[in-house]
Amino acid sequence: MTPVVDLASVTAGTELPPLSPGTITRATLAVFGPASGDLHPIHVDLDVARSAGLDDVFAHGMLSMAYLGRMLTNWVPQQRIRAMSTRFLSITPLYGEPTCRGVVVAVAGDGADRTAELDITVTLADGTVTLAGKATVALG
Repeated sequence: MTPVVDLASVTAGTELPPLSPGTITRATLAVFGPASGDLHPIHVDLDVARSAGLDDVFAHGMLSMAYLGRMLTNWVPQQRIRAMSTRFLSITPLYGEPTCRGVVVAVAGDGADRTAELDITVTLADGTVTLAGKATVALG
C-alpha cells in the first residue's frame, strides 16, 4: 500500500487508519516464528503451552509489533518513522482478532524539523489492549 497522508494537515488528534490484519491462526504462528527467528515452541506446540498452564498457544509479541509497524508504514513512508516503542500488556490468544490504532498526540517543530508524536495500541475484539506504545514520525 502506498502511504497517502497530507503531512502538512497532520495535527494533534489526527487518527491513523486502523489496521485489522485478521484472525491469528495456527498457520499465522507457524509462518511467523521461522520468519522472525522466534522458534519458541510455546507459540506452536499445544503440549508446551499446556505445560506452562495455558489453554493453548498464543501469538508472538513481535507479531503484534510488526502489525503496528505495518500500520505506520501504511500511513507514511518507512523513512519517516523515527522511533517506535511498545509495552506488552497481554497475550494475543490463538484466534484473537487484533486491531492496530494510532493517534497523533502532539506535533512539534516546524519546517524540516516538524514531527508528530503518536500513541499506538493493539486491541483485541473484546477490548483487551495487548500492546501500547509511542511512535515518532517526521512530518517535515
